[in-house]
Amino acid sequence: MRLLHTMIRVGNLQRSLAFYTEVLGMKLLRQQDYPEGRFTLAFVGYGDEDSHAVIELTHNWDTEAYDIGTGFGHIAIAVPNAAAACDEIRSRGGKVVREAGAMKHGTTVIAFVEDPDGYKIELIEQA
Repeated sequence: MRLLHTMIRVGNLQRSLAFYTEVLGMKLLRQQDYPEGRFTLAFVGYGDEDSHAVIELTHNWDTEAYDIGTGFGHIAIAVPNAAAACDEIRSRGGKVVREAGAMKHGTTVIAFVEDPDGYKIELIEQA
């Protein structure tokens, strides 16, 4: 077994694609419209779907925003330097909501950024 993807619903697909590709540096792997269902699926990630877990962005054409809820936590991305990643993301227009620093009750260096729909992305520093 292998983790394939995580799906999140987004209110504005173009805005979300810009964030995940231009700000976080992922690639748009595939995208398909489903006119009869009035939705679009776009898959983004750092590598191909055959060997990497990716994110499925689901855009329901008639919904502009979603309540994130209290059950969803975050998406995590490994980075070599969390502070440098925050600086780069900020320079690309991204929103840093927790600067790089040791996690509470631990020593792992983490940071958090937020996508245009309010989903949190954790940056975990790994050498």
